[in-house]
Amino acid sequence: MSKTAKIAAGGVAVGLILLIWLPWWISFLIVVGVPAAAYLTLDPSQRRRLRRVTRKELGR
Repeated sequence: MSKTAKIAAGGVAVGLILLIWLPWWISFLIVVGVPAAAYLTLDPSQRRRLRRVTRKELGR
């Protein structure tokens, strides 16, 4: 199993656990909020680079 597949499987498992333990709207806020917060912590040059690369190149 590739590294990306392991991360995806872990994300799905955490998401399912959150849905069981927390109300659905709190789980939704966590799923949307964490990547948004991570994006906002990047420098402007890092944001430009991230927008420029394709999805296939992100795993490099």
